[in-house]
Amino acid sequence: MHTNCIFRSSAFALATLAVLSFGSLHASALAALLVEEPYGVFGALNPTGHNALYFDRICAETPVTLRRCHPGELGAVLSRYEGIDGYDWVAIPLLPYLYSVENASDVPDRVDRRTVTELSNRYHEARLLSLGNVPPGNLYHGGWTQLVGAAYDRRIYAFRFDTTEEQDDALIARLNGVPNRSHFDLIYNNCADFARKVLNTYFPGAFPRSFFPDAGMTTPKQIAYKLVHYSRENRGVQLTVFEIPQVPGYRRFSRSNKNVAESLATTSYAIPIALTNPYIALGIVVDYGLRGRVHFIPKDPQKLSPQTLAALGRPAPVVTELPEPALTAASSPKENPVSASSQAPGAAEFNSSESEFTTATNFGLQKSKVSHE
Repeated sequence: MHTNCIFRSSAFALATLAVLSFGSLHASALAALLVEEPYGVFGALNPTGHNALYFDRICAETPVTLRRCHPGELGAVLSRYEGIDGYDWVAIPLLPYLYSVENASDVPDRVDRRTVTELSNRYHEARLLSLGNVPPGNLYHGGWTQLVGAAYDRRIYAFRFDTTEEQDDALIARLNGVPNRSHFDLIYNNCADFARKVLNTYFPGAFPRSFFPDAGMTTPKQIAYKLVHYSRENRGVQLTVFEIPQVPGYRRFSRSNKNVAESLATTSYAIPIALTNPYIALGIVVDYGLRGRVHFIPKDPQKLSPQTLAALGRPAPVVTELPEPALTAASSPKENPVSASSQAPGAAEFNSSESEFTTATNFGLQKSKVSHE
């Protein structure tokens, strides 16, 4: 009898361990740094591009409040913007952020200006009116049109990495719990600075400002390069890189991202700088040659279509042994219909200062291998 009790207790313990082990397979989550190419006249003047962050298990309850995703939802894209009624960051579901629609089947293969305008206006009226009286925006001032349809304007590279549920929950609590007030500054508090501060809560200390080659500014190319560099120095932090192509027809194809030194050395800015002060021009050229010519995108990354966007949030299998870390190129559900629909009464605001991020609780990154698509 005593032996049977021991056997049953052992069996129960093993079964419990098996259940917990199985549950741990679902404890990880995924996120991606989005590096978006510059486009249009502003992209020619400022060829650094844009940064945003995608999370597969963080969704938008409203454009300025976050929650855990429900089953079947694709997650949300968070980024800092200027000109959104005083808000510092906005969260948009993945499909609308890229294509201004909520169903992958509604994304056209080719668009013109009229189609893009109709799709964005339709989504704005359905989901974004809660942001207040925000104008569409223009070349000089941002507006709500920068929140949706990004893939109609430019090509986007997604650097996917592992997170944990604890890290994502901490970010939700942090952003929901502090004032969401804009302190946007193109030089020292831009969209790449927002990505840098958030990523520092996931990878503490990995994303400091860089004087070379960006003169203390933060650029999307710098953030991507540092994420790649970090993944190569830390076992278990492997990146999978995807390309989200620009939908043809609306604009000319976007340009590649540049850092500050590269922008000044390889564009028409170099001529007036050289005429004004040739020593500064020489320093910029040297800085570009030594530090500015960084390559962070692998050859032929897998291209994602609207129907295959779920690959960004595909779970990574847990393994017992990890290979050497490496940057790899990867090999249509309905978007959440209730997300970003209306501003919740008394929605929390967020203070964009550096200290609000750096004081966030840091959880250890789960050591798991990203599957190669």
